[in-house]
Amino acid sequence: MIKKTPEPEVIYEDNDMLVINKPAGMIVHNDGRNIEPTVVDWFLVRTPTAKDVGEGGFAQDGSPLERSGVVHRLDRETSGILVLAKTQEAFVYLKEQFHDHHIKKEYRTVVYGTMKEKWGTIARPIGRSTKDFRLRSAQRGARGALREALTDWELIGQTKTHAYLKIAPKTGRTHQIRVHLKAVGRPIVHDELYAPDELRHGENLGFSRLALHAYRLQIRLLNGEEQTFLAPLPADFETASTAIATQ
Repeated sequence: MIKKTPEPEVIYEDNDMLVINKPAGMIVHNDGRNIEPTVVDWFLVRTPTAKDVGEGGFAQDGSPLERSGVVHRLDRETSGILVLAKTQEAFVYLKEQFHDHHIKKEYRTVVYGTMKEKWGTIARPIGRSTKDFRLRSAQRGARGALREALTDWELIGQTKTHAYLKIAPKTGRTHQIRVHLKAVGRPIVHDELYAPDELRHGENLGFSRLALHAYRLQIRLLNGEEQTFLAPLPADFETASTAIATQ
């Protein structure tokens, strides 16, 4: 029996935008290869007037993709805060903030290995993986155009084998947090794309999905007001953080 993914939780809503807590396992929009329910499907049932808001896209076979309302994305297995635009005016306004790096984002993650420092910055350009061009890499020899990427991190707690981190990406590259942490030898727990199999088949502190959660987001509303939104930690993060704190 296929486990049903929970619906998104609404954190904030006004006439222009919707801020949700996306559950892990739910894809933001269809990529032309999947037929499963998406955040966009859910959004359009709830807000049908947002149909065609945003930027369209096409699948590899040339068919159009339904991306109404999508301002930014989270990976399928990443949970947490996601912003959706209800109008084209809101989309342009919000998209500009992401493009110009005016958005302040904070993630929580658990990685394999321990940290020697309390905080730091990973400053490594990101290109394409030499092993699989569909993946990204921040390691020597990365192919294609290399794009500047900065990720701040802070240690919350750790055991002898895992570390719990606060992450603040300063740029918004695809898979940035995942590839940066892999590049410094601290891949995210249960990362099926970037963590070595021998680690994923070991101790995962109860995670059965990518241990990455978009926890906090500060954004400017269309009325000019700065707002900060929080997405409560999911149960798997609560369990892991408790286990780390008691060791």
